[in-house]
Amino acid sequence: MAEKFHQVDGLKIRYFEEGTGPDVLLLHGASLGSSADVWERNLAPLAGYGLKVIAYDQPGFGGSDNPADYSVAYRRAFILKFMDALGIRRAPIVGHSQAGGMAVGLAFDQPERVAKMVVVGSGSLLPPLQSAKGGAREGEEGTATEPTIKDTRALLEHNLFNHSLITAAELEKRHKMSVGKNFQAFVERNKAEHQGSGASGKQTIPLWQRLDQIPVPTLFIYGKQDRGSAAERAGLAKQRYPRLNIHVLDRCKHLVQWDAASEFETLCGRFLTS
Repeated sequence: MAEKFHQVDGLKIRYFEEGTGPDVLLLHGASLGSSADVWERNLAPLAGYGLKVIAYDQPGFGGSDNPADYSVAYRRAFILKFMDALGIRRAPIVGHSQAGGMAVGLAFDQPERVAKMVVVGSGSLLPPLQSAKGGAREGEEGTATEPTIKDTRALLEHNLFNHSLITAAELEKRHKMSVGKNFQAFVERNKAEHQGSGASGKQTIPLWQRLDQIPVPTLFIYGKQDRGSAAERAGLAKQRYPRLNIHVLDRCKHLVQWDAASEFETLCGRFLTS
């Protein structure tokens, strides 16, 4: 796995690249500590399907620079800026958590740039339960103050079914991505999100009500034990839209690509090359 850097929209962006063949973008989620490293164990197996897989730290995450604009809209538009910088005209996108919604929104806006999509653990794309209580939105999972190493472990345990995957090296890496400029970016993202949520009275149709209209082939993968009753809500989505290609993997929480790496890679690799 080769670590690289590239200037995109005036920002130094860190990314990983593995394999040769058609380009595939992997987008991490927005929880505190998220970075392209969440895909580290998956890059070589996916590249084994004859793909060139590219995972980058979004602006304000990992080893990438913090942006001036912390909105989700900026990070969604940045996907195309990154593709343009690397000379990628069209590619499949694999989006985890909040990035799944970003990818779906991009596919609706510019389907000519998105070949296929794999949505992983994006709860915001599932129908809500009538009895559901409000909780943290995707991207708000973190701490009110800069986390300690104990806090970082607790957040990882919340997102993983198999706690044995939290090695000392993984914990140290995740904690490094959770403090300093990355924690400040996390605070600014949440501030921008809350300011934006009440800025307009314009009514928009939730993406989960448009899943049958996504203009590109899409695979959905969720963890059975993920937060927010994900498995039950995935069932509701399948009932509402029977033709959805949706899979719920057992013994998995939010980091499906860790908890069920082999199964995830098989589903993803076969879909991307079919």
